[in-house]
Amino acid sequence: MSLFITSLNSGSNGNCYYIGNEAEAVLIDAGISCRETEKRMKRLGLNMNLVKAIFVSHEHSDHITGIPALSKKFQLPVYITAATLQAASIPVEKQLVQSFLPQQPVTIGNLTITGFPKCHDACDPHSFVISNNGVKVGVFTDIGNSCAHVIHHFNQCHSVFLEANYCEDMLANGNYPYYLKKRISGDNGHLSNTQALELFTQHRAEHLTHLILSHLSKNNNSPELVERLFNKEANGTTIVVASRYHETPVYCIADTVDYPLNAVKRPASPKHTQLSLF
Repeated sequence: MSLFITSLNSGSNGNCYYIGNEAEAVLIDAGISCRETEKRMKRLGLNMNLVKAIFVSHEHSDHITGIPALSKKFQLPVYITAATLQAASIPVEKQLVQSFLPQQPVTIGNLTITGFPKCHDACDPHSFVISNNGVKVGVFTDIGNSCAHVIHHFNQCHSVFLEANYCEDMLANGNYPYYLKKRISGDNGHLSNTQALELFTQHRAEHLTHLILSHLSKNNNSPELVERLFNKEANGTTIVVASRYHETPVYCIADTVDYPLNAVKRPASPKHTQLSLF
């Protein structure tokens, strides 16, 4: 069974990633408004009623802003660590709060979601791998370096949302204050284009079909630069640059073959009717 994935938004103005099969889906973070989340999913032909939970990577506002309204409107469980919940201070109904532990899989229908610790300047940050019948999709953003956890999970994935936050030259020569440059480029900050490219070229699996470059800085990076840089090393992997302004197309991730979008069965509604592509 395949996984269907899209970035609904990716950047310091909000992050939200959709991963699901034909029966259920999850959101990793919800950093854009409930209304905007619904609007973007509708444009993609995705049914919000398929979303069964929100998983929270960390407490920074660009990852949690939409959670209270989304969770309340659709009665979605919010999987969040105790430390992150305390730091986030978001008003989520008590019965909808669910905890998760690092490296302990959570099962939602046929989806298995595993969180693991990452290096970032938050109280208890985690990245996630979502799997379905052997197909694995990773969401690896807001990471300061490619630690052993990241490398271990990256080289198992069929598709990855991977941070490529900044160009080192643009950051160094830009007008950010020194302390902010140090924070961004530090081991608990964000992943540079060079670091992301090294992870991709040295640790990708042979079955990695899609790399979605995510969380690009508005001031210290360029989508054209990132696309050009990674396409040189793509070697058959589809390179996508996620936008901070709009959603990406829906991609079908399978364990053996990359189906063209116009030939893919989209996630069904709860009544199992087929949805249009766009």
